[in-house]
Amino acid sequence: MDAKKTPLYDEHLRLGGKIVDYAGWALPVQYEGQGLVVEHEAVRNTAGLFDVSHMGEIKVTGKESTKFLDFLLTNDISKMVDAQIIYTFMAYETGGVVDDLLVYKFGDEDYLLVVNAANVCKDFDWILKQKGKFDVAIDNISDEIGEVALQGPLAQKILQKLTNYDLNDVKFFHLANDVDINGVKCLISRTGYTGEDGFEIYTDNQGIVKVWKDIMESGKEEGIKPTGLGCRDTLRFEAALPLYGHEISQDINPLEGDFKFFVKLKKGSNFIGKEALNKYYNDGMKRKLVGFELTERGIPREGYEVYKDGERIGHVTTGYLSPTLKKNIGNALIDIRYAKLGEQIDIKIRNKYVKAKIIDRKFLKK
Repeated sequence: MDAKKTPLYDEHLRLGGKIVDYAGWALPVQYEGQGLVVEHEAVRNTAGLFDVSHMGEIKVTGKESTKFLDFLLTNDISKMVDAQIIYTFMAYETGGVVDDLLVYKFGDEDYLLVVNAANVCKDFDWILKQKGKFDVAIDNISDEIGEVALQGPLAQKILQKLTNYDLNDVKFFHLANDVDINGVKCLISRTGYTGEDGFEIYTDNQGIVKVWKDIMESGKEEGIKPTGLGCRDTLRFEAALPLYGHEISQDINPLEGDFKFFVKLKKGSNFIGKEALNKYYNDGMKRKLVGFELTERGIPREGYEVYKDGERIGHVTTGYLSPTLKKNIGNALIDIRYAKLGEQIDIKIRNKYVKAKIIDRKFLKK
């Protein structure tokens, strides 16, 4: 396998990780003797630890950082306060999505963008291309940073054992910098991609190995498990969180993906894609992302076609037998005329029409 290795690659092998190529990275999809469902349930009930060192980190600094990011991104950066994090999209002029990302604010002239692993080079090139005359510096520091995500109801209890910093002070979608985690200086945040409480912990490549080992040791009593890509996808899906290339993409804009909250069409500044998204919104949307549940036997998968009265009306973007709900559920991008709760639709599974009904996409009630 020619894929890039994270600093934790040897740890994954030691723990029996089943390694796959994901976005050019050698990462564990699950661990031997555990399986996806066991790992999924650990995050829902106790805690799981993910290696997310493959994620990209791009620094934006300089006098016009806020102004530049407000031009680059769909959310309102000008309203952010120091130590806050927001979720946003970076859009093309067409309104399609370059990437979805998190913005960390350290100060008016100091931001960190956390982007998807598969899109790091594309994103960095796009951001450089948009820089123009803005007084900013843009640095791709992805190769210097290791990151783990500790997720689950016992995450705070486990991490608190390793630091004197009061983790109650880190509110949801906020960060704390230079936190000492058992002797390693870290940036920590509280965002998560699972629908559970938890922390993202960033440090250098050497330090992240110690942090991983210390967290695994600290969480033994609580039943912590190392967790792979497989359950990362089922967890985010149950929590109605999008995956780039599935619920949003160059061809699926954020309004179609039902993420209008993160697109501030009325913010003061112009942003790339604003005109196209405004037009799409005002002219009447054609497609919408919905949740569905199969009412007959079958498992929906990405790409399966969706039908209504024999007419093709869309496709499945993600589908699973939900480990938490024990139901066959999915997301589908369909003709907006049929995007109503309770609407009956058909999913074509192996040349057979399987009945389904549209349900609330927030599958996980917390």
